[in-house]
Amino acid sequence: MTTSPKRTVRRVVSLVPSLTEAVAATAPELLVGATDWCEHPAGLDVVRVGGTKNPDVARVAALAPDLVVANEEENRAPDLAALRAAGLEVLVTEVRTLEQAFEELERLLVAGCGLAAPGWLADARDAWRDVGTTPVLKAVVPVWRRPWMVLGRDTFAGDVLARLGVRQVYAGHAERYPRVPLEELRASGADLVVLPDEPYRFTRDDGPEAFPGLPAALVSGRHLTWYGPSLTHAPEVLGRALRTAVR
Repeated sequence: MTTSPKRTVRRVVSLVPSLTEAVAATAPELLVGATDWCEHPAGLDVVRVGGTKNPDVARVAALAPDLVVANEEENRAPDLAALRAAGLEVLVTEVRTLEQAFEELERLLVAGCGLAAPGWLADARDAWRDVGTTPVLKAVVPVWRRPWMVLGRDTFAGDVLARLGVRQVYAGHAERYPRVPLEELRASGADLVVLPDEPYRFTRDDGPEAFPGLPAALVSGRHLTWYGPSLTHAPEVLGRALRTAVR
């Protein structure tokens, strides 16, 4: 979408948890609605409009937002079409790489909301600038079990891991989130398994036991998959978890 720089945005509804946090960290007074899954920042007091996959279009429209914030992966095209049909302006982000995340965050906040680029966004760029980019470890990265699903090609989380020296085994798969039998994952030749706590909540007691003999890195899903203020601390948080696993 193209947003006029003279346009004033005073009311925003966000359908993406990480973008909700990005707006709240920059101009909290703009947020009037968010999904039930928008848990950051803590204590966010806005109208809840359903889930990312099933937003209540009528409730969103009743809030009369100047802008609805969405993402092409998080949200469904029919819901976005319904919001547009209700006369609402929808900004849809696409984030497949870290650099694209920075660009889309700036597009959302500066072009979309008419704000100055926030300091936290510059801090996030700085935090990632000196991170090494040469993959040295091979990993399988499950995002679900029953059935097992892993990171495949062209994912934001995969790009984040690659910048931290971790090459995912299924990065060349035809699908972005392929279903792979556990036996195949175990025989993939990986050096470690990376287990985030979202979307599936892997824990020390739920996940590592499926990969006997393989180091398991339990990582923060928010720092691995969210594009927003969490990017400022993601290199440190994720790097520490990875180093602990292979130590």
